[in-house]
Amino acid sequence: MKRLECLDGLRGGLAVYVMVSHMAPFAVIPSWLARLLSHGGAAVDVFFILSGLVIARSLERFGYRARPFLMARILRIYPAFLPIFAVAMAVQCLPSGFERMPWVAGDSPARAIWSDGWPDQWRAYVLTHLTMTHGLVPNGVMPDAWVGFLGAAWSLSTEWQFYLLALVVMPRRGGSPAPWLGLALLGWGWDAWTPAAWHFSRAFLPNKAAYFALGIASMGGCGRYCLTLLAVLGLCWGQGGTEKLAAPLVWTLCLAAQHRPNRPGLGWLAALLRAPAAQWLGGLSYGLYLINEPVQKGLGVLLAWWLPGDALLFTVFWIPAATVLPLGLALIVHILLERPAMRWSRAEGRSGIVVSRLCRGPPDRYRIG
Repeated sequence: MKRLECLDGLRGGLAVYVMVSHMAPFAVIPSWLARLLSHGGAAVDVFFILSGLVIARSLERFGYRARPFLMARILRIYPAFLPIFAVAMAVQCLPSGFERMPWVAGDSPARAIWSDGWPDQWRAYVLTHLTMTHGLVPNGVMPDAWVGFLGAAWSLSTEWQFYLLALVVMPRRGGSPAPWLGLALLGWGWDAWTPAAWHFSRAFLPNKAAYFALGIASMGGCGRYCLTLLAVLGLCWGQGGTEKLAAPLVWTLCLAAQHRPNRPGLGWLAALLRAPAAQWLGGLSYGLYLINEPVQKGLGVLLAWWLPGDALLFTVFWIPAATVLPLGLALIVHILLERPAMRWSRAEGRSGIVVSRLCRGPPDRYRIG
């Protein structure tokens, strides 16, 4: 299966952007720069589009067999998630210390990134996180269940919902984006016609299904992709106006750089995404995405205690430390946990492909990408 180098680099850039967007609200920086770094949610939406493409290719590679596919996903997600989740639970006990950071206003987005103390229903929160079901809980049943303990893990619940439904839908519909666009319309209708207590968070799959649809359509021809893009842009506009258009448009530009790097205006982007640094960050992206928030909270609480009320000195120490420390820890997680798990996953995957080919017929009849 051909490796998509530009999209590997995109994954690294997205993870760094999410990390910086979590760091920026705590620093004293120009307002224009703060606005530029305030779109972490859009970066996660691009991750969902990328996942739509990756999972469609992976399911096809495994011959739509549930066991090897799910085993590969478990080995990709849980080895890094479990220890980082344990760190996040420990950090959750720390008071945020905003009283020592008077420059962080009451309406600052920083106050939505860090939270104090364990939730009252903490056992249920832990259970839903460990089973990746926290995105399936309505807001009226368990408020903020989707971001309890480890905020970034909300997207993992969305991913698992997609994996399980894809096992049902894709063997019948293949790479068609239509079921996922229909699911997105269903989510839109649910929010419009049900009481607020029964609304779900953004971790609920129908609220993000349009992005997965665009990723799946990326496997097909230009015509189908353009039609899907128009549908996704319409859904995004209806859900949040122009701000929601960034993710599908950024993805389309990067996808063009992957497939048409010699086109005028795309060479620089293809070179940037294929650069060794971008590829290296792509390898660390999953661990970096998960670990940056709890590590930054622990660091920020320590700095606020050490430098109470001093915005300038806090920022001077905060920006480099809140960038380098998550990167270093993500590298450790990648080397010690992710690499061994991925080697095992690839070995299992090769075995699954051999079995699938034997079951389906001669190799020339088996399409993997």
